[in-house]
Amino acid sequence: MAEALALPWTNFSKFTSMAKVFTSPGLRQTASVISLKAFSLANKVTKIKMPEDPSGKETREVLRLWCFNLSYISRTWQFLILTSLTFAFYLVYGYMQELIFKLEGFRPFGWYLTLVQFAYYTLFGVAELQLRDDKTRKIPMKMYLLLAFLTVSTMGLSNTAVGYLNYPTQVIFKCCKLIPVLVGGILIQSKRFSLIDITACICMSVGLILFTLADNAVSPNFNTYGIVLISVALCADGAIGNVQEKTLKQYGASNGEMVLYSYGIGFIYILAGLVASNNLLPAFSFCQQYPIETYGYAVIFSVTGYLGLYIVLTLVTSFGALIAVTVTTCRKAVTIVLSFIFFTKPFTHQYLWSGLVVVLGIYLNLYSKNKTNWDAKIVHLLQKLGLSNRRKILEPENIV
Repeated sequence: MAEALALPWTNFSKFTSMAKVFTSPGLRQTASVISLKAFSLANKVTKIKMPEDPSGKETREVLRLWCFNLSYISRTWQFLILTSLTFAFYLVYGYMQELIFKLEGFRPFGWYLTLVQFAYYTLFGVAELQLRDDKTRKIPMKMYLLLAFLTVSTMGLSNTAVGYLNYPTQVIFKCCKLIPVLVGGILIQSKRFSLIDITACICMSVGLILFTLADNAVSPNFNTYGIVLISVALCADGAIGNVQEKTLKQYGASNGEMVLYSYGIGFIYILAGLVASNNLLPAFSFCQQYPIETYGYAVIFSVTGYLGLYIVLTLVTSFGALIAVTVTTCRKAVTIVLSFIFFTKPFTHQYLWSGLVVVLGIYLNLYSKNKTNWDAKIVHLLQKLGLSNRRKILEPENIV
């Protein structure tokens, strides 16, 4: 990328003379557009940026969502659209998941539900692949074996844990994956996170843990086996976001390809496990007795889950794993509220202040990602309210 050149700012004539130097025909590259990157009166430096594209047009990352091209809208609108769709699909997904486990006797068959879910995801992936011109696999198979294992771990164990824990408790445990994502980002991708990011994740996790304690106090339904299941799913969930992000960017594969192979191989893993444990036939016989409440609901559960997964993968690719996890964590908070509304549960005020700690973590994370813009807006607001001491700046024309 063309580097930004720093020029001493003394007066406008010197600046224009230097601009003429850049457009000199003797240089190999001609700057068609010279943009002022920053102007600082404190150190009297102006940065001039020469664009990489000779035409002077900014290059944008291609962002496609199914047949829609979102590359020509602002990053803010891209984020808002993806976030809204994530909420819409996964709220229905969470409702159907809890509704299925409300069926009497379904509790031991969480892995069978995951098998059905993976079967639908594989079919959706095959259908999507047929609509693409490029059908070649870009990610190595050994990488898909790892991705499939992590996917089976996070979704299978999470689905099974619903039968042994209160649904809000299961959701809250999954929200704590912000810390595994940070650790995974450091270990897997050698990323560095700011103190604000770490503080935000700690706030969110502490708030959600306090929410769990409140739930345990008013409606104790904890099971050691369920806690072990959701804890292992939490670790796998924290690792999979970083692995997906690194793999997608390294090999340039599509989301559809990753979904097809990850869930197709994961289906084989689960099927082999159910056959080996002799749990396949009992689950199949039970679901035959309640086809609407099991297979019927599983269709809606799988369709909304697949569409939501596609959106989250797009978020991971475009905005990174930490932003994607923050969005899904907020969605889980809304899911918990709706769970209390649609399914009768006891309530305590500890839920409220525990939720405020989570909100604090969310805003700290958003501040970390937009620190420069937010600082400028805060300073402007304080100056407008007369709460900030504004030092008088001597402009060149004011110096006698």
